[in-house]
Amino acid sequence: MWKPTATIEHLKKRALIMAKIREFFAVRGVWEVETPLLAPGGITDPCLHSASTILSAPSLGKKTFYFQTSPEFHMKRLLAAGSGSIYQISKVCRDEELGKLHNPEFTMLEWYRVGFDYWQLMDEVDELLQAILLTPKADKISYQDLFIQYCDVDPLKASIDELKQTATRFDLETHFELTRDGWMQLLLSHIIEPQLGKTQPLILYDYPPSQAALARLRGDVAERFEVYFHGIELGNGFHELTDAKLQRQRFKEENAERAALQLPIIPIDEKFLGALEHGLPDSSGIAIGIDRLIMLALKQESLADVMSFSGLQA
Repeated sequence: MWKPTATIEHLKKRALIMAKIREFFAVRGVWEVETPLLAPGGITDPCLHSASTILSAPSLGKKTFYFQTSPEFHMKRLLAAGSGSIYQISKVCRDEELGKLHNPEFTMLEWYRVGFDYWQLMDEVDELLQAILLTPKADKISYQDLFIQYCDVDPLKASIDELKQTATRFDLETHFELTRDGWMQLLLSHIIEPQLGKTQPLILYDYPPSQAALARLRGDVAERFEVYFHGIELGNGFHELTDAKLQRQRFKEENAERAALQLPIIPIDEKFLGALEHGLPDSSGIAIGIDRLIMLALKQESLADVMSFSGLQA
């Protein structure tokens, strides 16, 4: 089938939404940047998988480059260089499942606000959703309170056995062992997420420290938040970590976890760490899946309905 997966009518509406997003940032003095899709380093997070390719330019020799799962590292290098608040709309790639809500290549909106804490960024995200999706004001709840409400378990205190017993209570089973975070993610994705944001967006904040490699810590929580609407995760935000030594330690811990899971070890991005050592300004940032946002705006049920050519038919 040679035709686009989305109708021309939907693609025209998509273009109007993209223009509205750019206007949203223009009036706030946040300027648009572009960064590379390919880099010598990738993401060490064991839950994300980078696609890679080998480039053979004479000046390089044969060298592995990774398709970026997010423009984050390069954008933070711009922040460290004095860019001020910036945003980017870019293609990113993730070697993951393909389906109604997932595509290996997709469009991401990512922005960073210098001088914002994560509460201020939550409010700005809410303003964007109101502008694009015409939603009422978002509700907010902590990760801890959400698990207590829906699963009757405290995720910050529960042992792995208690989390496993909770999953069993909801008839969730796996054929392999999970980490403590794995059980929390299983409960979140299968039991809690489908119920979130049914009438208004919901912002879930203050994650366990083990689930926030790029966020600042405050006591026993990490200053991370996610945004949901109609049971769909739209965005993931942080009050950004600026400590280069701590960031290097977290990268090493993630690669150790990858090794334990028999996943490829990903080279650490030394230039990104160099930017942190130079000094990253106090800032908060978020990445939002544009295709999911537009899918909801156009009241469609699949990413293929709002993408020119989805991975199903590219």
